[in-house]
Amino acid sequence: MDMRALVTGASAGLGAEFARQLAADGFSLVLVARDEARLRSLADELAAARGTEVEVLAADLLEHDDLERVAARLADDARPIDVLVNNAGFAVAEPFHASAIEDERRMHELLSWVPLRLAHAALPGMRARHRGGILNVASLAGRLPSGTYSAAKAQLLMLSRALRAQYRRDGIVVTALLPGFVATEFHERMGVDATTVPEIGWADASAVVRDGLRALRTRRKIVVADWRYRLAAPIAVLVPDRIIAGVGLGSRLDD
Repeated sequence: MDMRALVTGASAGLGAEFARQLAADGFSLVLVARDEARLRSLADELAAARGTEVEVLAADLLEHDDLERVAARLADDARPIDVLVNNAGFAVAEPFHASAIEDERRMHELLSWVPLRLAHAALPGMRARHRGGILNVASLAGRLPSGTYSAAKAQLLMLSRALRAQYRRDGIVVTALLPGFVATEFHERMGVDATTVPEIGWADASAVVRDGLRALRTRRKIVVADWRYRLAAPIAVLVPDRIIAGVGLGSRLDD
């Protein structure tokens, strides 16, 4: 059976790795991100390496019309999407009192409203077919009081739990993936100094993605990605809030 996955934020980092691993599993792909050139380069790579059928859908998910185009693609019963990977995201590095409120709005919209909108578009078709999967890339930060990024990821984590509980009897799996620090472009794009995190603290993107896809296949509700964070997770929630809040996302390069 031909299976198709739609991945947001697919031009780099975890999104590109999701595309590669899903292609290796035999999925056709719909790749969504703002950078069309990078998407097409990845599509060419996957087509050459595996003969993967790849559809490039360049879209800025913070633009209403672009978001609705992606939602319409998810709702297209003629070319059904079997797996939705909600991966797109960014973080605001400045402390809350000093951040630009427009940046805060955009971050929360991308991390919580966009996955909700896309899941809403995907679910009717998945219910009609009695199968489907939604993998939401949340964060271990969603369990910790470490800033407004954590607040947005907590909302995504709760959305995942709610959708899973409501639609599991319809044959739909909803899984939340909780990474810690991952060695991608994410922190560089934020302007955060990656050296503030010890080298051992950086998880490999391929391992994180592998954990997420395995959890989706085995119908798990929540998975903390990478062995080091699985070890740290039970301890982290016991650390006093004031200490966790001081860790944040790292130090800015211009500090």
